[in-house]
Amino acid sequence: MNEHPVQLVVSDDLTRERLTVFFRALLAIPHFIWLFLWSIAALPAAIANWLATLARGRSPAALHRFLAAYVKYVTQFYAYLHLAANPYPPFDGQAGYPVDVIIAAPARQNRASVAFRVILLLPAALLVGALVGDPASSLNSGRGSFSFNAGLLPVAALLGWFAIMARGRMPHGLRDAAAYALSYGAQFWAYALLLTDRYPDSDPLKAVPGLPLRADPIHLDVEDELRRSRLTVFFRLLLAIPHLIWLQLWGILALLAAIVSWLATLFAGRSPAWAHRFLSAYLRYQFHVYAFLYLIANPFPGFVGKAGSYSLEIVVAARERQNRWKTGFRLILVLPALLLAGAYGGLSGLVALLGWFSSLARARMPRGLRNAGALALRYQAQAFGYLLLLTDAYPYGGPTRELAPASERESPADTSSPPSAPSAGAAPSAPATHPDVGLS
Repeated sequence: MNEHPVQLVVSDDLTRERLTVFFRALLAIPHFIWLFLWSIAALPAAIANWLATLARGRSPAALHRFLAAYVKYVTQFYAYLHLAANPYPPFDGQAGYPVDVIIAAPARQNRASVAFRVILLLPAALLVGALVGDPASSLNSGRGSFSFNAGLLPVAALLGWFAIMARGRMPHGLRDAAAYALSYGAQFWAYALLLTDRYPDSDPLKAVPGLPLRADPIHLDVEDELRRSRLTVFFRLLLAIPHLIWLQLWGILALLAAIVSWLATLFAGRSPAWAHRFLSAYLRYQFHVYAFLYLIANPFPGFVGKAGSYSLEIVVAARERQNRWKTGFRLILVLPALLLAGAYGGLSGLVALLGWFSSLARARMPRGLRNAGALALRYQAQAFGYLLLLTDAYPYGGPTRELAPASERESPADTSSPPSAPSAGAAPSAPATHPDVGLS
């Protein structure tokens, strides 16, 4: 499929000025006022654009330019407000901002899609709420999984604020998580304002240019083919009940094993081999169940968490020595990761809801939704694994190339953005010891 006509461009270098970050909300007040005024003007322009596109099958050039500038301005302002970019943004949506949007010229649109655009927007509106932030949009992601309904973008900004105050730098993972939300938001508003008839793409692998190919101690290996059985999809929740019961029982033993592992790691600097094996199997099984429940994978999972037994695999590295200070304060250090895992939990819940309807209609899970759900599960698995002392590497907050099926992954030398969306701030392929440790 051709490239989406609305593309995010990222040239941010991650450096931030502590003073402007500390007063970011105050500095943004003039933009809040200007955004309100521009939105008043954009509403009648959007209605006129709808009528003209419905009649002519194409958005008029003047209206397209005006509304495209509005979408670009909103994206730039939100990038500034949520710390995804550092410079003060212009008020006219002009090109050149470190987080910007390229919107294609007007093209012919399907009149039926134009006529029913408000209805067609509803699924995307739910998803944009979970990403950009809307307390009514996120869903509880299920028992045993974290869920938080503030939205991925505000949570990434909140955690990024503290990280910047400490280090003068936005963690790469948090910036990319914010960029993913901004990209989907820009595509949503471009579709809503009839700048394009291409539906917003929820795939995080296509949203952010220059994603790193990482080698984290806990990572995801996806071999799912996207096909879904309508019968098992319809009864997915009922089919998952035995697993949910077994997961709760196993969780009791896992809690006891985690306490023993914490004490042993605190004194010996390394978790016992048996505890690492047991907790690794528990982590794998837990996310086999979640992948099945949320329709991110199709096969019915086994009950023992055997490595390599499922189409969405949580790969856990062999045990290594861990820092005793990190071990001693693990329950405090993990709190920011759990907060971000909660935001990703809201995303995975919506992936399940929207994927359920799509899979029943087409017997296939949309690739974008599958990859969005895989991103959410990967981060949650890393957060759980960090809590269970399977590693002392902090969870990486943004999308990475590891989310793609092996046949679709780019080589480490080919992770740059496409020519139309360069990213000067993109990181090269990174090992597990990524420089943005901590709130990464």
